[in-house]
Amino acid sequence: MGTYKFFAMKKYLMLTIALVAGTMISCTEAQKETAMDQNETLENLKTRRSIRSYTDSLPEMDLLKKVIEAGTYAPTGQGKQSPIIVAVTDKDVRDRLSRMNAAVMGASNDPFYGAPAVLVVLADRNVPTYLYDGSLVMGNLMNAAHALGLGTCWIHRAREVFDTEEGKALLKEWGIEGDYEGIGNCIIGYPAQEAPQPKPRKADYVYYVD
Repeated sequence: MGTYKFFAMKKYLMLTIALVAGTMISCTEAQKETAMDQNETLENLKTRRSIRSYTDSLPEMDLLKKVIEAGTYAPTGQGKQSPIIVAVTDKDVRDRLSRMNAAVMGASNDPFYGAPAVLVVLADRNVPTYLYDGSLVMGNLMNAAHALGLGTCWIHRAREVFDTEEGKALLKEWGIEGDYEGIGNCIIGYPAQEAPQPKPRKADYVYYVD
């Protein structure tokens, strides 16, 4: 093979390799974009809604345990894990909590919207980040439940309930010692309604500082 032909062949091979490499990079970038568009976790975060109507069916314990486990992996300040989760599946206790919650508002309706189970999140007041820690646990619980086909809603007034003498007595009955504040009640069950449509995101939700 002559010198000219050798260099011509070499140039051809280098161009071919460059084209193949470029195609592979383009495919990889396209795959990344597709993966981002189809990412189940991101979709789960975007499609979760608060559910305010439930069937009477108690979710299977293995599903509840998966949701609860997800809650225990929420980030906490300095990894101190200040929150605790109380899983209430006993109907009498659930109804008692509902009555106590309603009493805070001076009402008699069921503020738990018929949900058969409640995951009560409390956090240790002695940890400076306890309120944020407990809130992150609540978020994990709700998003994990949605991923498993369950409905949830954050019901407030956990602080007021567990600051009462009756609430403190309940914690003692459950074997919980310490200075815990109620962060939220994550009611949970099978939805008896279609998930509501999301409201449009407000125009000034995000500010980019480049």
